Amino acid sequence: MTLLVDLLQRLNEPLARYADLDRYYEGRQPLAFLSPEARTALGNRFGLMASNIPRLAITALAERLRITGFTGDAGVWADFLANDLDQQAGVAHREALLLGDSYVIVWADGQGRPQVTVESAKQVATLNDPGTRQPYAGVKRWEDTARKTTELMMYLPDVIVHKRADQLGAVASGFKTVQEFPNPLGVVPVVNLRNTDRIVNFNYSSLFDYGLSEIEDLKPLVDALNKSLADMMVTSEYVGRPRRWATGIELTEAPVLDAEGNPVLDDDDQPVMTEVNPIPEGHRAMISENNEAKFGQLAAADLAGYEASVRVILGQIMAVSTLPAHYVGVFTDNPASADALRASESSLTARAEARQQMFGRAWEQVARLVIAVRDGVDPNQVDGIRVQWADAATRSVAQEADAVVKLYQAGLLPQAYALGKLGYSADEIAKVAAAAPAPEVA
Repeated sequence: MTLLVDLLQRLNEPLARYADLDRYYEGRQPLAFLSPEARTALGNRFGLMASNIPRLAITALAERLRITGFTGDAGVWADFLANDLDQQAGVAHREALLLGDSYVIVWADGQGRPQVTVESAKQVATLNDPGTRQPYAGVKRWEDTARKTTELMMYLPDVIVHKRADQLGAVASGFKTVQEFPNPLGVVPVVNLRNTDRIVNFNYSSLFDYGLSEIEDLKPLVDALNKSLADMMVTSEYVGRPRRWATGIELTEAPVLDAEGNPVLDDDDQPVMTEVNPIPEGHRAMISENNEAKFGQLAAADLAGYEASVRVILGQIMAVSTLPAHYVGVFTDNPASADALRASESSLTARAEARQQMFGRAWEQVARLVIAVRDGVDPNQVDGIRVQWADAATRSVAQEADAVVKLYQAGLLPQAYALGKLGYSADEIAKVAAAAPAPEVA
């Protein structure tokens, strides 16, 4: 029971932070740095206004993390495709980049074939040994709305335990064992994709015991950007267009009405009157019977200052996120050439390559578990599995093909490796090799 409590505590602890990160990713965070006067002026018109830079930062990295194959076992890529991981791997990457962690569970389906599922850190967590840094227990918790129950799977090296609570939303109590069955793998079949460049101490006592979100440093900058945009909208609404004025016109009076539309009475049972503008804002023409009346208009506010503020904040966002200028909409000339484009994206490419190395070890562990399920071997004895990634840099097909062909013709690259550099999968390379004509014998 103590182990289950520790697992659930591990699962529950970051949920509030995950909810906050979700709001920023979806552009639903509340406006920050906003004065009460501006909030009153905005009312409910711009309450959800947000420039969704966080989603852009996550997507720009995730789209450069594309797995193209595995080396060391020809069947792993087929199992990878059979589980739709060529699509679902991107979901795991986005989840890890956003929340800091995502998970992959490997088990067997009804026919004994490897079954691999991508899991959210909101539902799955593991406890890791401080010495080996390998998981010694894992948990997955979800709600079954049809049964009105909360289901839980506890993964241990020797046994898998299914527990259930007879209510929705059960967090830490009320779980009863439904079923237990042995775990022939001998290891916890849960793999953590963690987005961090720091050594984790596994004491689970601080934020840094979890993976770090790519948008954690962007949150205050995005708040500042949205505040500047909201200020610009308020200014545009109230003084961005010329305001008219008039003198020498007698104001009119109208009764004050209550919430039900009835006149408000004073102590003498007389209606309370208030002065109103005799010329409503919507009227195009302003007329008066008074010959002394004068009309005019105030100058419109200049919004250029807000543009300067937005540029400064976007510059900070670019520095923190490594997003190039043409990604965030800074109004500069587009890169003049493909080389200039690659140069402007070099920092983003380097960050993507670092994430490839970080997530690559996790996917190699997934591949070892797939082989263990498929062949009935010990996953710790499976060696030589390496993940292959597509190039993280932005290069045209023609440029990439030209460079690879020159290296191949110079004899510096074998055919299989050259095809891999061009983005061909392991299966496609095998088909090309099989279809190639046999070399002529002199």
